[in-house]
Amino acid sequence: MALPINATAPDFEAETTEGQISFHNWLGDNWGLLFSHPKDFTPVCTTELGAVARLKPEFDKRGVKPIGLSVDPIDRHSLWAKDIEETQGHAPNFPMIGDPDLKVSKLYGMLPADASGDAASRTPNDNATVRNVFIIGPDKKIKLVLVYPMSTGRNFQEILRVIDSLQLGAKHRVSTPADWQQGEDVILGGAISDDEAKQLYPQGWKAPKPYIRIVPQPN
Repeated sequence: MALPINATAPDFEAETTEGQISFHNWLGDNWGLLFSHPKDFTPVCTTELGAVARLKPEFDKRGVKPIGLSVDPIDRHSLWAKDIEETQGHAPNFPMIGDPDLKVSKLYGMLPADASGDAASRTPNDNATVRNVFIIGPDKKIKLVLVYPMSTGRNFQEILRVIDSLQLGAKHRVSTPADWQQGEDVILGGAISDDEAKQLYPQGWKAPKPYIRIVPQPN
């Protein structure tokens, strides 16, 4: 069953390319980006892992720890990393979870509970639903779930934009409108009364409708 937003991200222990981890302990007080792959040595996923490695400084700047998952053992991940570096210019610089027993994929609702079989005998199509993005807050709650088909590479600039919006909202209780970019106006959250808004934004706000209160992005 799919995990909803605001559910606690399931904790787990797993072997990764950077050693054994306990997921919640590994996250600590950071934000997390867990993104999954149906199989090693698949073309679209190769480009995605290279993209995240290239953008690692941007995730670091936001206090976000990326971690990948693929339904293959970690010795295959290590071999795949060489191809990723050769073809994408960046090797993975974050841990990759090995999930040959499908435990984490099933725990996160990416595969049905009765899925079975040795990872080596399963094809990418068998694991086609293992193409998710989970953004997890420091409170270990799931803040965003995205699910992609195998044919469409993920847009990690959009994922960074979403993280910026989530972090801004967590800090200032604001929402961001469609196509929002850093520095643009935001919308006051419904939990902020007009009286409180007057204290927070003494310069006032634009209100094309009573339920839409637009203010400059807070710092």
